[in-house]
Amino acid sequence: GAKAEGGFLKVVHTGNVGKLSLVGAGMRTNPGVSAKLFGTLSKAGINIDMISTSEIRLSVLVSEDQLDEAVRAVHSAFGLDAEQVEAVVYGGTGR
Repeated sequence: GAKAEGGFLKVVHTGNVGKLSLVGAGMRTNPGVSAKLFGTLSKAGINIDMISTSEIRLSVLVSEDQLDEAVRAVHSAFGLDAEQVEAVVYGGTGR
């Protein structure tokens, strides 16, 4: 059956998630960005459900009820209050 062919033990659907994306051209040249993002979310007690990356974007899915807290924590950790903003944090449910 499909289970044997795909090698999946089970499929779990989680609703009510939000996506937080950190976007900036410096992603390619600064490997510490992902560690800082993950460390910040960990310190805030926010679980990451999924990670997606590209050359200029790092996105994570988190529980929708923790999205605002995650955005605030990441915004603060990356000093995005400064006048010279080099990255932007986006958070939303996609709805």
